[in-house]
Amino acid sequence: MDKSIIDSIPHISEINAQHGAFNGVLPQQTQTFQDRMLTKNKILPSIREAIIRTGLKDGMTISFHHHFRNGDYIINLVMDEIAKMGIKGLTIAASSLNEVHAPLIKHIQNGVVKHIETSGMRGELAEQISRGLMEFPVVFRSHGGRAAAIESGEVKIDVAFLGAPSCDPYGNANGYSREQDNATSCGSLGYAKLDALYARQTVILTDHIVRFPNAPFAISEANVNYVVRVDAIGDAQGIMSGSTRFTKNPKELLIAKTAADVIEASGYFYDGFSMQMGSGGASLATARFLREKMERDNIRCRFALGGITGQIVEMHEEGLIDRILDVQSFDLIAAESLKNNRFHQQIDASYYASIINGGAAVNQLDFVVLSALEIDVNFNINVLTGSDGVIRGAIGGHPDTADGASISIIVAPLTRGRIPTIVKKVNTIVTPGAIVDVVVTDQGIAVNPLRPEIKDRLLSAGLPVFDIETLQRRAERIVGVPEDICYTDKIVGVVMYRDNTVIDVIRQVEE
Repeated sequence: MDKSIIDSIPHISEINAQHGAFNGVLPQQTQTFQDRMLTKNKILPSIREAIIRTGLKDGMTISFHHHFRNGDYIINLVMDEIAKMGIKGLTIAASSLNEVHAPLIKHIQNGVVKHIETSGMRGELAEQISRGLMEFPVVFRSHGGRAAAIESGEVKIDVAFLGAPSCDPYGNANGYSREQDNATSCGSLGYAKLDALYARQTVILTDHIVRFPNAPFAISEANVNYVVRVDAIGDAQGIMSGSTRFTKNPKELLIAKTAADVIEASGYFYDGFSMQMGSGGASLATARFLREKMERDNIRCRFALGGITGQIVEMHEEGLIDRILDVQSFDLIAAESLKNNRFHQQIDASYYASIINGGAAVNQLDFVVLSALEIDVNFNINVLTGSDGVIRGAIGGHPDTADGASISIIVAPLTRGRIPTIVKKVNTIVTPGAIVDVVVTDQGIAVNPLRPEIKDRLLSAGLPVFDIETLQRRAERIVGVPEDICYTDKIVGVVMYRDNTVIDVIRQVEE
C-alpha cells in the first residue's frame, strides 16, 4: 500500500511520528520460549508470598466467595496468614459467611478486620456481631446489590482471594476438574467471576494445578495475578446445607404442593416458562410437584435460574428444562452436571441479578418461589434475623428475584414451633412488600392487594385464599403474641435494597 495513503488516514501519521512506522522487520526476541513460559507462570510458593506480591496493606478491602458454603477453608487460611503478618483494619467483602467462619471473631477482636460487607452470616460469628462485637455495622447486600456495588465502584476490591477446584499455572480457573476425578468440586463460580473481573489484584488458591489450558474456564488468566497451591480449599460436602436440604417434612410438602397449584393457576405456567426455586425445603420441593404438572400437560421450562440443585438437573436431563443458568451449585449433582452438560451454564452475579445490568436474568423470570423467616401484614419479608433478633441467615438473591420475576411466591409455615411466621411487623425488612405477590402457608394463601388479577385466578381454581391479616390472627391464636425483643441503640447491621439504598437497620440485641 502506498505510504501516502496510510498517512492520510486520521491519527495514523501522528502515531507513526511518535512511535515510528513499522518497517517490516520484527523486533529481536530477547527471551527463549522456556524463559517466556517461566515469566508467565503465576504460581507462588505460599499464601504469604501472594499477600506480599499483591501489596496488601492496612485498611484495604479483600474479597472471598462462598461457593463451598459451610465447607469453605479459604477465608480462615488467608485471614490467619494476614494476621501473622500484622496487617490491620481490613474490610472483608465476602459474598456470604457461614458457621465455619467463626475464627473471624478473633481477627475482629485483634483489629485485623475492621468492617464486613456480605450477603449474610450464620453461627457464632453472627451471634457475636448481633451482640455488638464490631465497632462499625456490617453492611448486608443482596447478590445483585453486591454485584452492582462492585460494578459501580461503590465497593472497591483491592485483593480477591478466590478458591478454585482446578487452575492451570497461568490462572485459568474452574469449579471442577476435567483431569482429576477425585478433585474437590463446587460447581459454578458465579460470584467469584465478578470479583476476579473487578479486583485490583486476584489470587487463585487451588488444591489441583492442571495442565494448560484449563478450558473451559470460569475465570480467565487475564483476570488473575497469582496462583497458590494449598493442601485443601474446602470440603465439597459442605456445599449442602440445611437451607438446601431435600425435605420429607409433611408440612413443607403440603406447602410445596399448594405453591405448585398456585403457579398452575397464576397464568404464568405455560409451555416455555422460566423459573427459580430459592433455598429452603418447601421452595425446593415445589419443583417436585411442578414436574408432575409439566409431564401431564407436556409443558417445558425455557430456563431454570439461580442456585441449582440435583432436582433441577434431573428435570433438565428428562427434557423438562431446556437450559440451566447456574450462579451457584447447591449440591454435587449440580456441580457434576455443570462439567458434563453444555446446556448447563455458569453465569456471573452481574448477569444473574445486578440492577444496573439491563439484561439481568432475574428480569426474565416468570416466577420465583422463595422462603421466609417472617412475613408481615404488609407483605414485607425477613430472611436475615431470627425471632430473637439475632442474625441467622442471608439476603441472597431474595429481593433481586422477587423484583425481577413476573410473580413472586413466598412459602413458609404459618408457625414454627411456638413462633408465628406471619406477624404484624417483621424484625428486619429485606424484601419490601410492594414486590411480593403471593404468600403460601400450610393453612392458607394470601395475595397482595396490588395483584387482584392473581387473587381472582386462584379463587377461580378453588384454592384457599385469605386476607393476610386473617392468617396473621390465626397464627397469633395458635402460638400467642411473642415478647418484644430488647435492643440497644447501637446499630450492628445495615440492610441494603438491591439498588444499594438503605432499607432497614439491625440493632444490637441486649444480653
